[in-house]
Amino acid sequence: MQTTALRKGENAALMQASTVLAVSVQGMAADVSALLLGVDGRVRSDDDLVFYNHPAQDGVSVAGSAVTANLVHLPADVDRVVVVVSADPGRPGAVFTRAPLLTITQTGSPVMSFTAQDFASGETVVVLAELYRRGMGWKIRAVGQGYASGLAGLATDYGVDVESESAAPPAPLPAQKSRNSGAAGTVVNLSKVERVAPGLLSPARQAGRALADRDIANRRAAVYLILDHDWHMEELYESFAVQAFAERVLALSANLDDDGTVPVVFSSGREPFLEEIRLDNYRGRIGQLHTQVDWGWGNVADAMRRAVGHYQESGASDPAFIVTQVGDEPWDKAEVRSLLQNTAPLGVFWLFVGFGRGKLAFYKNLNASTSATFTNVAFYDASKNPGSVPDERFYAGLVDAFAAWLRR
Repeated sequence: MQTTALRKGENAALMQASTVLAVSVQGMAADVSALLLGVDGRVRSDDDLVFYNHPAQDGVSVAGSAVTANLVHLPADVDRVVVVVSADPGRPGAVFTRAPLLTITQTGSPVMSFTAQDFASGETVVVLAELYRRGMGWKIRAVGQGYASGLAGLATDYGVDVESESAAPPAPLPAQKSRNSGAAGTVVNLSKVERVAPGLLSPARQAGRALADRDIANRRAAVYLILDHDWHMEELYESFAVQAFAERVLALSANLDDDGTVPVVFSSGREPFLEEIRLDNYRGRIGQLHTQVDWGWGNVADAMRRAVGHYQESGASDPAFIVTQVGDEPWDKAEVRSLLQNTAPLGVFWLFVGFGRGKLAFYKNLNASTSATFTNVAFYDASKNPGSVPDERFYAGLVDAFAAWLRR
């Protein structure tokens, strides 16, 4: 039977039937478990952790290296089921290097598989996939997120009370150095990330390395995020691609601004909607917020003004790094150009990140001309599936031009 291979961040529809998720790990002993989550992204009680010592709960069971989810029998207050693989705690020092293989089967449906990118940051736990409700049905999303902080880190993110003696100890933070200068960089202490949002620890470290490599590890900035809420972005919100993108920006922000908060502005057809994503609420946050925003023809200029207004009102002395996700051309190009010019003296740097189905020639060509005057602007093409871009390459794309602007 033909197998459909999922990429990181992709989703696929499931039938309302029993689903078997089998995990294969090469080169090490590992345990498979599952978490039943409510709409808030947290377990309802500690019983929602299904593993070898508690092998069944409300239609979800674990046997050996496989999780079986009977979707028809899942209670209405279970919004998601997360499939997890962890290094055997009886083997101290064991970490994932080669990513596990996940195979998803339903009787009468094509077989699906997912293999995440390999790991290199001492990950001892990997979230492989999520089964989640969509309307009256269910879908599966390929995740592939590693935790270097072990089961304790996983528990913190999902609200499980794991006794300390049964959890792997958090991995120590490695000293980071600037490979450009050979001198130690003054890197933000990521202990807050490890404590509050351990699931973001690995991308936060990668972001820190990208900053250190460009000699700006000791610089600070107020990070903002603008998200396109045009109607053609609906699929990317549904597939969690926008959520995953926001999480990576939050991980970058943890290195530039230790308050653990990123203001988020949704660009839609009406007045821009401003909220925030934080280390302590990031799980499913974009999905919760964007349902409060109407779909429209994205008005990026209004969203840009809202972000700048918030920055000025905050009284921040550090520069602003405004990451602006765009999925199509702006309808008022002259207004956007005017905003870019007028904000240059304010210490505002704009990074337009393109992903979506629309044309992005305007943003790509902002500085293509020799007469371009936008010294505080750059564009990064994150591809149609930004979740599939490895962290190292993703953060290089995010910080290259920003670092050059800071040094100037």
